[in-house]
Amino acid sequence: MNDIGTQATERAQHDSTGPDLTACVRAATAAPSLHNSQPWRFRIGAHGVDVHADPRRQLDVLDPAGRELLISVGAALFTLRLAIRGAGYLCHTTLFPDDTDPDLVARVSVRQPMVLTPAAEALVAAIPHRHTNRWPFARSVVPADAVERLADAARREGATLTVANAVSRNAILSLSQEADRALRAKGRYRAELARWTSPHRGRRDGVPSTAIGPWDALEILPIRDFGLLQPHRDRTAAPFEPYPTIMVLSIDGDTRRHWVHAGQALQRVLLTATWLNLATTPISQPVEIPAMRRLLTDSRTGSWAQMVLRVGYGRPAAATPRRPLTEVLLPDDDGSTGR
Repeated sequence: MNDIGTQATERAQHDSTGPDLTACVRAATAAPSLHNSQPWRFRIGAHGVDVHADPRRQLDVLDPAGRELLISVGAALFTLRLAIRGAGYLCHTTLFPDDTDPDLVARVSVRQPMVLTPAAEALVAAIPHRHTNRWPFARSVVPADAVERLADAARREGATLTVANAVSRNAILSLSQEADRALRAKGRYRAELARWTSPHRGRRDGVPSTAIGPWDALEILPIRDFGLLQPHRDRTAAPFEPYPTIMVLSIDGDTRRHWVHAGQALQRVLLTATWLNLATTPISQPVEIPAMRRLLTDSRTGSWAQMVLRVGYGRPAAATPRRPLTEVLLPDDDGSTGR
């Protein structure tokens, strides 16, 4: 699972210059993150990239254990691996390579050249087009073959993606609504939400008003109200799909290492959905409250729920801003950034 497209056997002609790792890091920053907090940093070396968590960007109210932070970093890690693969190279990933540096999440080493496979090429092309979609979806059913492709994407990264049937879908949505109400009742939650949605000119993180979306007039889907505390914010209501396709991403374990794997699986699923022209919305409220998250977890198998996803066909969603490379690149040993 550390090398994307390892089934390919044809080798490309050796290129001594290697991939443009700065461009690969730039692609990695397009990954999703909680409240678009972008909690990652990168250090480019002679033979690869170190991926670091940025604890200054952890959301203390929603994510006190750092689980969603590491899921976000895992998503960026997968995108980095994919970008290197898109540049025509294999790579090897080592998680938490330095016990003395817990913020060093992964070391990605560039390996030999290899011809890009059509499947990997499609995922690479999807990177700039993947956006969280908080708008109503069409009432069309997601085809079974598309659902299986998404499930296969999760399996390739060691996770399980389960489609909720009618009964479990209603239970998950009810749980999500309850979690959303519980969170909104907390003053500290509202304050944290305000920090990541307060508009100011030139901001390159957080959730802008263009990405917020309307209320669900049917009151079925708990789309997070990022406009809750924005002054003069007129959030209209719109009818969302009455029977949304809901999926739960789980992984066998609940350690920091498992959270990073879950993030990689999540991003592969999201990019596969983008490739299939599907829209996606993470519904994270029920996994942000431990008691409710346990209700989504299979205690018999130890398969821990990490994220709830809504999937369907929707209007194009707006992109959210990204921090410039100067803010996410750490200096290498000689004090420079990039290559």
